[in-house]
Amino acid sequence: MTVIAEPVGPRFKLPRAKTLLFAAIAVMYAYVLVTTESFLFDKSSPEWVHIAPFRMWLLPHGLAAACALFLGPFQFSERLRRRYFTVHKTFGYLYIAGCYIGAPLGLYIQRFEEKLGTYSHSFTIATALDAAIWIFATTMALIMVRTKRVQQHRQWMIRSFACALIFLEVRTIMVFFQLPEPAVEAVVWACVAAAFPIADLVLQVDELRRQKSRTARA
Repeated sequence: MTVIAEPVGPRFKLPRAKTLLFAAIAVMYAYVLVTTESFLFDKSSPEWVHIAPFRMWLLPHGLAAACALFLGPFQFSERLRRRYFTVHKTFGYLYIAGCYIGAPLGLYIQRFEEKLGTYSHSFTIATALDAAIWIFATTMALIMVRTKRVQQHRQWMIRSFACALIFLEVRTIMVFFQLPEPAVEAVVWACVAAAFPIADLVLQVDELRRQKSRTARA
């Protein structure tokens, strides 16, 4: 008796962890844009009155930080790096410029708001630490690539982008969980403290995936 095997259709492949991660980040982008940053599309929003005293500093800060947040994910595209290395390199330097401009200006604005009585001195310290670790990680990534240590460069870029994401994380947490305004300081401190550990967790998961892939090919 002959057994005829039924044709097997294409198996469904689960999305890669990196794909899911950046999809979640994209959702955060959209969520923050339509919630806390929606005033950008509404000239009658009372938020414009709040930012009026430091408006001239907010525009370059916002543009620089937004540039870093938008270009950051492209730095982790292996396809972009292999096929269009010049584009990858240009995006990388634009990301670094966004960090070096956006982080200090963000701290200056926060210090300005402290003087206005909007936030506490502790909040300013948290912002300073956020800016410091972002600049530090980005600088380390730059040093690594300039000395041709590509793997270490990639690791520091992951840490750097984890620091950049604090902007989105704080706003997403505050709005999604409907936390009161006084809780923002605690959320900022928590996100700053978690930035490097989360980045290193991503690095460990990625290394395990690479080891599994190498073992499968052996």
